[in-house]
Amino acid sequence: MRWFALALPGTLAFLYGIYAQMPLLCLLAKPLPVLALLGWLSGAETGPYRRWIAVGLVFSLLGDMLLQWSPQMFVFGLGAFLLGHLAYLVAYLGDSRRLAPKALVFALLAGGSMFATLASAGLGDLLIPVALYALTITAMLWRAWARVGAVHISRQSAWLAATGAALFVLSDSLIGINRFVTPFAGAHYAIILTYWLGQWGITASALHRPATVESPGAGGVPVAG
Repeated sequence: MRWFALALPGTLAFLYGIYAQMPLLCLLAKPLPVLALLGWLSGAETGPYRRWIAVGLVFSLLGDMLLQWSPQMFVFGLGAFLLGHLAYLVAYLGDSRRLAPKALVFALLAGGSMFATLASAGLGDLLIPVALYALTITAMLWRAWARVGAVHISRQSAWLAATGAALFVLSDSLIGINRFVTPFAGAHYAIILTYWLGQWGITASALHRPATVESPGAGGVPVAG
């Protein structure tokens, strides 16, 4: 509850800052929800999964601040978020390495559609960085959804991570569309709310894991989570 008390004022302050066009308020308020998620995460079962989710949140927090600080920091913010997605990818791979072809097709369609839409608008010097980013979030989305249906993974944890990952990718897609394709009304609200909800789902997945999970390479032998 104490972390909610930190996240809610930060969320409301940031949304008001957007509405009132107060950049300083936005800058000060934006990190609070993710800081609250990091605090909340401390209550999860210790182990590699929680550790890598925490790393992902820290890099996401850095990306938040870089993007909010200045539009000229876009590439650096993109790099920070890329590292965050890689951290989530490592967390998911630690739980399951099954192929999950349906999840792969879904991720390829989502990531490929996003990149094709952005590339069609012309990315210039950002073509390669955005391509690498699209590849990374596609892999992250695949591995998040690959956890769904794995017998040794909590159903609630799997769906929270999968939904959170999808919302994070949606938020990234909205950023790209608003920046490179066509600005649209309410973009800032849609981007930040889908992002925060996505991060909440990913974080919550760590708090709904059982005390032990099956190692993806251990042939069914439970190991500490």
